[in-house]
Amino acid sequence: MKIKFMLPALVVACMLVTGTAFAGGKKEAPQGGTVHMATKSMTEQFILASMMKTLIEQDTDLTVKLTEGVGGGTMNIQPAMVKGEFDFYPEYTGTGWNNVLKMQGLYSEALFDQLVAGYKELGMSWVGMLGFNNTYGIAVRTEIADQYNLKTLSDLAAVAPQLVFGANYDFFERLDGFDALCQAYGLKFKDTVDMEMGLKYDAIRQKEIDVVNAFTTDGQLSSSNVTVLADDKGFYPSYMCGFVVRDEVLAAHPELLDVFKKVENILTDEKMAAMNYQVEVEGQDPEAVATNFLKEAGLVK
Repeated sequence: MKIKFMLPALVVACMLVTGTAFAGGKKEAPQGGTVHMATKSMTEQFILASMMKTLIEQDTDLTVKLTEGVGGGTMNIQPAMVKGEFDFYPEYTGTGWNNVLKMQGLYSEALFDQLVAGYKELGMSWVGMLGFNNTYGIAVRTEIADQYNLKTLSDLAAVAPQLVFGANYDFFERLDGFDALCQAYGLKFKDTVDMEMGLKYDAIRQKEIDVVNAFTTDGQLSSSNVTVLADDKGFYPSYMCGFVVRDEVLAAHPELLDVFKKVENILTDEKMAAMNYQVEVEGQDPEAVATNFLKEAGLVK
């Protein structure tokens, strides 16, 4: 007697829907779901996060869960990436080289392939390189620069013992941050203040600090009565901005690659600084600024 085995109708229906019933069909990438994006505590990253959330949710079936302003920046985001708590975030090449891969020396974009290879060993990829370089600068209150005729960081060394230096926590902890800067230029300040990135320009305007670390795309540089000193010894490395994404996420959702490709080289230092200015000085909402940029770039339907 021959016995026939029957699959329940519900199982058959599920197999047909997923395209796996009776071999021969190619398994498609999962559709829908949620990806978790993190940002550091800075205006620039809030804008970039809004841009990517808009594009990903427009161009794919994915929903973006956003965690903004993670304290400690890379120092806390990267371990969370390793644990799978975050799926991707905006990062800077020089930061990845020194603070994640723990490589010594100045980073230049000639080392990008090595950077990518190092992240591959961590199960992560660099995608969506945006085109701008947010490197460091050191700014002093203009009245101090005028008083002591400060033009370069080497000039600053002579008067540093009279001045208070303010910066975000991440800058004090970085291998290429405060300690390395002081060693390179022989700087010894009267005192240091650890503060959130968004508060440092208020602090320098109110004369609570005299010197501050700045970024070349800072929107408030033009409105805070500060002077950026020349990096006459070429201390700072390159910090091109892109997105670090877990390879597991890209494998599960390859449609993300098309979205990241859309934003390659769409920004310059000047364009990023202009958007930062709109938020930090003019008080516009980061999401609105991001959406307006995407519309002007023809990326929003």
